[in-house]
Amino acid sequence: MGYTIDWASERDTDAFAQKLAHLVQAGDIICLEGDLGTGKTTFTKYFAKALGIDQAIKSPTYTIIREYEDDEIPLYHMDAYRLEETGSDSVGLEDYINGDGVTIIEWPQFVVEDLPKDYLWLTLSTTSETSRAVELNFEGPRGQALYSGLLADLT
Repeated sequence: MGYTIDWASERDTDAFAQKLAHLVQAGDIICLEGDLGTGKTTFTKYFAKALGIDQAIKSPTYTIIREYEDDEIPLYHMDAYRLEETGSDSVGLEDYINGDGVTIIEWPQFVVEDLPKDYLWLTLSTTSETSRAVELNFEGPRGQALYSGLLADLT
């Protein structure tokens, strides 16, 4: 079990995204698990903004992956929900993970076996209409560095 924080509002989501954006580097993987409507894409919008990306961030539900390269660190935003049956080979997940950007994966539980064992995992759950509980977990050295960096800033 990881560390749990509360996002009482979108302002908290934005603040967390900014903290994480200051810690990431090329090759990092951020997994966002949570039911529909828990704020995975909303978080990604704030994260992209914190990276300096000015493009409109849209859910990649039907395209599976969207690339945003307005900044020095590209953002690869993936929705793995539809990959439960086909797996990640059909979208070239490995190319993105080994690329020069940060990869955010919504519904990562459907491709977790295809991921390197090095990521930050956020599990979002709705606690009220405007608030979310977010459990932080990690795997591997970069995942631990992101986790520790966030905890140092949050505690």
